[in-house]
Amino acid sequence: MVDGNAMHRNVTASSSELNQALASTISALRTTHFTSAFTKLLSRLVTFDCAVIVGYRPGKHPIYLFDSLHQQRELLFQRYLMDAYQDDPFLLLLAQQQKEGVFTAKNIDSFKYRDGDYQQDFYQQTGWQDELCITLYLSEARWIVVYLGKLKGRAEPQVRFTDAERHQVTCYLSVLSALCQQHWNTPFHLASATVNGDIAATLRQSVGSFGKTLLTAREQQVAALMVQGMDSQEIAEYLAIGHGTVKNHRKRIYAQLGVASLSELFSLFLNHIVASSAGPDHR
Repeated sequence: MVDGNAMHRNVTASSSELNQALASTISALRTTHFTSAFTKLLSRLVTFDCAVIVGYRPGKHPIYLFDSLHQQRELLFQRYLMDAYQDDPFLLLLAQQQKEGVFTAKNIDSFKYRDGDYQQDFYQQTGWQDELCITLYLSEARWIVVYLGKLKGRAEPQVRFTDAERHQVTCYLSVLSALCQQHWNTPFHLASATVNGDIAATLRQSVGSFGKTLLTAREQQVAALMVQGMDSQEIAEYLAIGHGTVKNHRKRIYAQLGVASLSELFSLFLNHIVASSAGPDHR
């Protein structure tokens, strides 16, 4: 027979932990601790091994905001953010439906992959056994996408996200959305991304040093904002300069760095991150 009092105590403890995690996340709003607190809140709703959070803008590169990856992090920067995201079934579904939700791979079986190599050559290499994706609306042009992964070889027998887990997260979707809308009410800034101290420091250093030897201080500032997903009008407003001035800066940035498009500029920046993270001994 189940001990009813014991069951009540377990539920109460779980509710207490959830409430504490929610309070900590609210306290961390608009600070560099938010993404860590937000991920901890998610861990009170569903069991997962690692998480990745990106800012999504239709037709543009995702902007890295957070990760808790323990292995294969280079795939995130060298492959996913550079080009593999274009075949991400969750992002393709978001682009098509433009709605908030909580999804697993089995929820989008009817959604055809554009490229079967996405799973075979990238997804499987991460060691993820299953993936749960949360799409959160900020505005028509800005979304938060959260990926939660369960790794192969985990001690627990359950390596798939269950319908119950998906339902649990869905019940709190409006709360998660409200938190993200409060925190990310300005353009995404990669420099404020948080994770472990080493990668956070590397990202801030990479943003600050990108194009340093070839660009003026102002051009370097504009380039850093460009690779963080801001368009010319947003950059003009952020720096309090004219829209035409930003366009002139963009032309010179492209010329000085030898690129012909924003996509090439972004790829160059991601390579800069990889080189920076490798340190002075990088070959």
